[in-house]
Amino acid sequence: MKHLAAYLLLGLAGNTSPSAEDVKEVLSSVGIEAEEERLTLLLKELEGKDINELIAQGTEKLASVPSGGVGGGAASSGGAAAPAAGGAAPAEAEAAPAAKEEEKEESEEDMGFGLFD
Repeated sequence: MKHLAAYLLLGLAGNTSPSAEDVKEVLSSVGIEAEEERLTLLLKELEGKDINELIAQGTEKLASVPSGGVGGGAASSGGAAAPAAGGAAPAEAEAAPAAKEEEKEESEEDMGFGLFD
């Protein structure tokens, strides 16, 4: 990762095809020693390729990977679809005022201490 990060930093600075020496120089500037084998492999893999195109391709691939928060949205949208069907709408309408009443009661309760006690 450190070799790739240095390579990308050099690319951002305008060096479109960093050499092994360029990457080593960046790493040594922050006190990191480059691993010759990994650096050689990285440069071999990236040789002749546009890093921006590679990032775009990787982003497309990652977009197809499922991520964790999607399940919660589906459950809530399923609940919203039920009233549209017409079955549970009256029951939910009655439950809503009760919930508001309950919230009001909770806010008025004395919790054993006052704000200015």
